[in-house]
Amino acid sequence: MLHNKQGSRVPDVTFKSRVNDKWQDITTDELFKGKTVVVFSLPGAYTPTCSSTHLPRYNELAPVLKANGVDDIICISVNDAFVMNEWKKDQEAENINVVPDGNGDFTAGMGMLVDKSSLGFGKRSWRYSMLVRDGVVEKMFIEPEKDGDPFEVSDADTILKYINPKATATEPITIIAKAGCPHCARAKALLKSKGLHYEEIALGKGITSSTLRAVSGRTSTPQIFIGGKHIGGADELGAYFGHRQAA
Repeated sequence: MLHNKQGSRVPDVTFKSRVNDKWQDITTDELFKGKTVVVFSLPGAYTPTCSSTHLPRYNELAPVLKANGVDDIICISVNDAFVMNEWKKDQEAENINVVPDGNGDFTAGMGMLVDKSSLGFGKRSWRYSMLVRDGVVEKMFIEPEKDGDPFEVSDADTILKYINPKATATEPITIIAKAGCPHCARAKALLKSKGLHYEEIALGKGITSSTLRAVSGRTSTPQIFIGGKHIGGADELGAYFGHRQAA
């Protein structure tokens, strides 16, 4: 039976983390005291839904969440510090603070520790998200208790809508680029200056000029897509943002 901890303080736990290749103890006070924090917890690093959807969307929406009063976005999983750090690097999730709950102490204190021995996982976290203000859980979104790995309510868009129903979520951005391309560098710098997360697809990694022409009608780089719409190159990207600001 899972427990909704709304109105309660988060468990008093010390996390065994790795910072700059050195062990460092991080307490819940350091993570939550005096802050507004979004937490999402999941069964495990490198697992399919966690890697394809759950963490990437939080990373993508991080600038919007922070613009709406969130100080930090934390991903907690019952994994060790080495696994969590490598997963963050592999996911290029620079906007997420990954926290290893290797012994499951925090997860157990939240009432979210479940037995996944049938999958060879041992004890893991149920999937959930929550908004924590100054160490007190204001709201929890707990996935329904049913077979499999449900992913219906703990997503980034749901918690953003709770924080601010009128907030506009950023649309997914993909840039097809080539190594050494100055126009690609210019486009990426513009996106970063606006705090926007983007996915980069590099030519030469299974992506050819024929692929580029097929999806964009062009062979030059970069080619940028926002929310399923082809924007064009670096100049068109600049014009796109100029138009949005003017509007």
